[in-house]
Amino acid sequence: MTQTLLSFGHGYSARALERILLPQDWQIIGTTRSEAKAAALMARGVEPRIWPGADMTPALDRATHLLISTSPDDGSDPVLDALQDDIAARAGQFAWVGYLSTTGVYGDHAGGWVDESTPLTPATARGRARVAAEAAWQAIPGLPLHIFRLAGIYGPGRGPFAKVRNGTARRIVKDGQVFSRTHVADIGRVLAASIRQPNPGAIYNVCDDDPAPPQDVIAYAAELLGLPVPEAVQFDEAEMSPMARSFYAESKKVRNDRIKTELGVELLFPDYHSGLRALLAQEE
Repeated sequence: MTQTLLSFGHGYSARALERILLPQDWQIIGTTRSEAKAAALMARGVEPRIWPGADMTPALDRATHLLISTSPDDGSDPVLDALQDDIAARAGQFAWVGYLSTTGVYGDHAGGWVDESTPLTPATARGRARVAAEAAWQAIPGLPLHIFRLAGIYGPGRGPFAKVRNGTARRIVKDGQVFSRTHVADIGRVLAASIRQPNPGAIYNVCDDDPAPPQDVIAYAAELLGLPVPEAVQFDEAEMSPMARSFYAESKKVRNDRIKTELGVELLFPDYHSGLRALLAQEE
């Protein structure tokens, strides 16, 4: 039987899984809102669907696996808003369903450790919307759902080097602030490992082994480039957008033991040092 992934919101993280599955003769149907992005999907071997807009019934009928990368829209999940009954009616058809969430569901832990059993106490509206979306997907009977809580994502095109080079990078310092992060390639590896060994109901944190203050990452990027380390700016004095400032409302270290012990994943980039070195090597 042909294995077919229907990927809603087929963007940056989903593309990391695409790179693994397409060489294994999977069919991938990916939704996008943009005609230009649809053309790019088709050029890579993904069947594009402009959605919302397209009738998704034929794609749902073909799908053996679902991936949901769309973020909540006005507090609710856009895929379930449009297609919950259709998905629920086919729950037994799918071998695997993956929902990409965020470690923001855990809220602020003052730099302490969290794992998948930590109570969900989100500190932001985005985090609360993700908690609601997770619960809505979990409520569909018989759906082989797997939730992946992603830390801060970086990778090709999403590294700190451009801002360091053009002088706009800032080392914003907030006492005790620490973030976990993940290279996008490791997201793809975790998703592929889960598809190989489904465990419906499972929740996985996806992050590296090295939670660190954000100013340290900027400093290391500057060192790799041989450029001056940007001056430190205290958080209370920094000019930031409300969105940027909201990221500093939460400080925590995220444990990733489950992706290793249950899925057998060996991270390509277990810390930001190895990840940034690889990014720079790719650029060069």
